[in-house]
Amino acid sequence: MVFGLFQKPETASGERLHAVLGTPIDAPVTSAQGEVLFGCGCFWGAEKGFWRLPGVVSTAVGYAGGALDDPSYQQVCSGRTGHAEVVRVVWERQTVGFADLLKLFWECHDPTQGDRQGNDRGSQYRSAIYVTRDEDLVLAEASREAYQGLLSAAGHGAITTEIRCGVRFWSAETYHQQYLAKPGSRPYCSAQPTGVALGDFPGSDYTLPASVWQQYDWSIPHCVLRGDNAPITV
Repeated sequence: MVFGLFQKPETASGERLHAVLGTPIDAPVTSAQGEVLFGCGCFWGAEKGFWRLPGVVSTAVGYAGGALDDPSYQQVCSGRTGHAEVVRVVWERQTVGFADLLKLFWECHDPTQGDRQGNDRGSQYRSAIYVTRDEDLVLAEASREAYQGLLSAAGHGAITTEIRCGVRFWSAETYHQQYLAKPGSRPYCSAQPTGVALGDFPGSDYTLPASVWQQYDWSIPHCVLRGDNAPITV
């Protein structure tokens, strides 16, 4: 059964499929792909922002950065596991640059709020980037330095984003996956974008045209919720 873009959540063999993209959300990453974990507040809205980006193969929500193995949502919400709510993004490196993903990350939330995002408070809502390659770590740190300069010029405070390499991802419960695309979901997004755009920075490898970024209007409250579920075409 299909509800608009919504796909059946798994195959007959139990393989979990992306509710919008139709791709396996637990598939291993190929040599032509990249993988990163982004923490930017509640993972429902953050995931939708990334699954719409051209070149993204799959997204999944989960937990990372803490000490407990395979935590539940309730355990993470207690604030005692040390985990952040994150979005796992897998993308085709030849189609979309890591800088494009970083641009969306920095612009879709306020990375200066510490252990909260909007009305959501707690260490699980902290801003974070967890990469899998040293090259991506260098790029993430360069983007943070560049974005800090832009934020400071606009009167914002210090970035609190945690950037690390080699952090394990624990997938969240199936009902959380692509939550905002599912029938009967409760529209919700806690992100409070600063309205400051990320430009060029050392090593930036932007590939997406300006028309893609016109699909995200951070001046509109809860822009991600108001946007279409469908991936952006170029």
